[in-house]
Amino acid sequence: MFPILFEIGGFQVTSFGLMMALAFLAASWVTARELKRAGHNPEHAWDLAGWAAIGGILGAKIYYLILNFSETAADPWTALLSRSGLVWYGGFIGGAVAVLFRLRQMKLPVWPYGDTIAPGLAVGYAIGRLGCFMVGDDYGAPTDAPWAVAFPKGAPPSTAGNLRAFGVDLPASVPDTQVLAVHPTQLYEAGMSFLILFVLFKLRPRLADTPGKLFFAWLAMAGVERFIVEIFRAKDDRFFGAISVAQLISIGLVATGLAVLYALNKRGEQAPRRVARA
Repeated sequence: MFPILFEIGGFQVTSFGLMMALAFLAASWVTARELKRAGHNPEHAWDLAGWAAIGGILGAKIYYLILNFSETAADPWTALLSRSGLVWYGGFIGGAVAVLFRLRQMKLPVWPYGDTIAPGLAVGYAIGRLGCFMVGDDYGAPTDAPWAVAFPKGAPPSTAGNLRAFGVDLPASVPDTQVLAVHPTQLYEAGMSFLILFVLFKLRPRLADTPGKLFFAWLAMAGVERFIVEIFRAKDDRFFGAISVAQLISIGLVATGLAVLYALNKRGEQAPRRVARA
């Protein structure tokens, strides 16, 4: 594990922070290439990335504070100022609102730009999850699979006590201090997100007829990916039986993505008939 890479004047540079920075840079670079390919100004990618970073970090933090309200209420300043506590779905919502605001402000077309941003989102998410792996965060439940990974210095360590705190049912004979091997769900997510990127590039020529199709295809696939990974995650927010809050949001994203894709397809099928009647 490499949670802290080095220090500069007492300021710690963490591997997660570095990977987050790389995630934004890679996402911006991919988006810039996609904008150029689509005939738009590629410089807009870097402008939008700044807005996405600010909105994403704020959204991720707010989501975490709400999700862990008891901890927030007990010590609000510590919860607010801590470098930890960044939740993806909160970051996605906050970043999306910020980018949408900026696109409206610049009078740029939302859905054509959304299509160019979708591949960048897939890349950025994959790299960000590699950062989670490097600090031992967001891991899964115990497993004896040959690819299982133990996180003795994780954030937090994958000890039996921490896993029990996450709601994992373990035999009473396993001491709380014992480090267990778990599903490396961070790598599952990174791998699936790179696969989504590949699928997006394959689908792009077929979905180019209507702006927005590629973005909503990404939205649906991202929801499926997260729903699947949550099955293996060690989570303490399963308020609805076996379903976590993230899975409920994932269901909403998949439903939204498929519904909009269906609507866009129907609109595309009806357009030639309207022209012919005219």
